[in-house]
Amino acid sequence: MEKEKKATKKQVQPTQKGKEINTEEKKETKKKESKIKGKTLDSILDLNANNVWELSEQAIAEAWNKEREEEDFSISEPKLLNIIRLAFEVVHFNPDNKREAAKFEKGGWATVEHCDSAKGCVAFRRKTIERITDLSYENIKHISASMLLELINRNFGGGWDSISLSVRDIIETGFDISTTQLPASRIHASGGTLEKKVAQGFEVLEIPKGTWVEAIFVKKKDPIEKLRMELPEKEYDEDGNRIHYQDEVDNVEETEEETLDNDDTYFSSISPEADVKDLEEEGLSIEDVSEDED
Repeated sequence: MEKEKKATKKQVQPTQKGKEINTEEKKETKKKESKIKGKTLDSILDLNANNVWELSEQAIAEAWNKEREEEDFSISEPKLLNIIRLAFEVVHFNPDNKREAAKFEKGGWATVEHCDSAKGCVAFRRKTIERITDLSYENIKHISASMLLELINRNFGGGWDSISLSVRDIIETGFDISTTQLPASRIHASGGTLEKKVAQGFEVLEIPKGTWVEAIFVKKKDPIEKLRMELPEKEYDEDGNRIHYQDEVDNVEETEEETLDNDDTYFSSISPEADVKDLEEEGLSIEDVSEDED
């Protein structure tokens, strides 16, 4: 009996690659949801295209309701709704219509009122990414490599070449992608491509194709920092005229002098040769001109 128990302990149930990816994707989703629930906004005006992906519906709704009655909120409202649309479904509805309003009481919707009550209310909830065609240039930067592999795996198992060029272009803006096809007997060879790519931080999806296997390697790209040039603020006097300081005037004069020194067209335009015309083109000869002068 003890030997039988030991034997059963050593037995391991075979796992399919698709199920492994699905489990990892669910774990990633739970982690992301827990992080999102903890994020808050100090002011709804702090909402932007980057942090909207990290906020829950309730956090945005709370910040919105705090400042909805502010005097200048109506100016910011259209811009804020456009930002929310990046990551959320947005629906406008009439709160007086009880049947319509009841649709948004469940299903993860958050509701807020327009600053102008005549416009009704707005309901929004996070967009779900269930198919590879749901990917966009905006959301591709906010999903994990395991989630991307799950979406590719759901795409009828056709591999990388079965994905349309437009979707591939979207994916490659957020991830480094490479593929290889090898016989099933060689795909896991020691020191092979798969082993090297995993060591470099890539996640792998294996798609069987007969006796061969296509391996798709995915790694999230590092975010690129945008360089910003800070210009000095312009100052004006009481009459609204721009104030120019001596340093600025000197720089302008030096720039003008350098331009004149390097501009050949300027000197050629005031040289005597610039006024000389081809007499023969005008139908005159040199003799005719000399006779007229006499």
